[in-house]
Amino acid sequence: MESTARTAREVRRLPKAHLHLHFTGSMRPATLLELADRDGVHLPEALTSGEPPKLRATDERGWFRFQRLYDIARSCLRTPEDIQRLVREAAEEEVRDGSGWLEIQVDPTSYAPRLGGLIPTLEIILDAVHTASRDTGIGMAVVVAANRMKHPLDARTLARLAVRYADSGVVGFGLSNDERRGLARDFDRAFAIAREGGLLAAPHGGELAGPSSVRDCLDDLHAQRVGHGVRAVEDPALLRRLADAGVTCEVCPASNVALGVYEKAEDVPLRVMFEAGVPMALGADDPLLFGSRLAAQYEIAREVHGFGDDELAELARQSVHASRAPQDVRERLLGGIDDWLAAPPGAGESAGAAPGVAPRAARG
Repeated sequence: MESTARTAREVRRLPKAHLHLHFTGSMRPATLLELADRDGVHLPEALTSGEPPKLRATDERGWFRFQRLYDIARSCLRTPEDIQRLVREAAEEEVRDGSGWLEIQVDPTSYAPRLGGLIPTLEIILDAVHTASRDTGIGMAVVVAANRMKHPLDARTLARLAVRYADSGVVGFGLSNDERRGLARDFDRAFAIAREGGLLAAPHGGELAGPSSVRDCLDDLHAQRVGHGVRAVEDPALLRRLADAGVTCEVCPASNVALGVYEKAEDVPLRVMFEAGVPMALGADDPLLFGSRLAAQYEIAREVHGFGDDELAELARQSVHASRAPQDVRERLLGGIDDWLAAPPGAGESAGAAPGVAPRAARG
């Protein structure tokens, strides 16, 4: 395996798709500080120190603290212009990290009170996505996510809304928040609505709860992708099922450690899942709170888990195959991955965008 600095290729130049990025969690820390100052929002030190907050969400108190920080950050997004800025800056960061396709996940319910309701909110978000995609060259789409802490009827409303915009940039339907609360099957009707409307089913599972939560995602929600899914390694039969069915797990190494799912980066089961044949799409989850974006997840795979460049390229391919990117985008990214692997280490590392990824537009 090629794992040394001398032989390794620059991971930011490896074309890839990003399939697990939450909306508010994609915000730049400097943007949060600016918006909070504008509106007189007091931010706790955990959001102003310049360092990722110390989080451990494996108990209810820790999860509540994580959710409180997220909610405070979200409260600073108050206008359509704020939404436009967040999406544009997220797109710029993605292009910098070599991403050629982004599926950003959002629960529009959380922003609707300030933006005129659910429909206007989703339209503002989709307009921001279309504009950012045009201006930066990265392909972008939206996964609408329900909150498992809310009533399943709310999820059905969101599923119908998501289907309504399936031809306007919504490609999937998710289920987020504390998977230890409630049952996946309570949301089965919402996911049926989404699937019947042509949307990808991508609920969270196997993060804070064990392998049973992944199994529930498969059995009750007919998941085609699973957000996280790492706890599946605790059940070899389930791991084989994921591999055999080709269900992609959106694995977020830095997030897993920050939230206490695993004690250290070495414990995240990237190698186990990879060698078991489970497709993976590395994701950053919430860079605002966890301190690292997409390319850093590939660096973790390389530096901590010994993934060589050929294996990193395969991870990137798996992310593209699991995406809802149009065929032409897929072909361009897959060709760029082959070009990255074929080029000698160090070649073109200062040449800007990754192969197969459109150059980033100048900031205005």
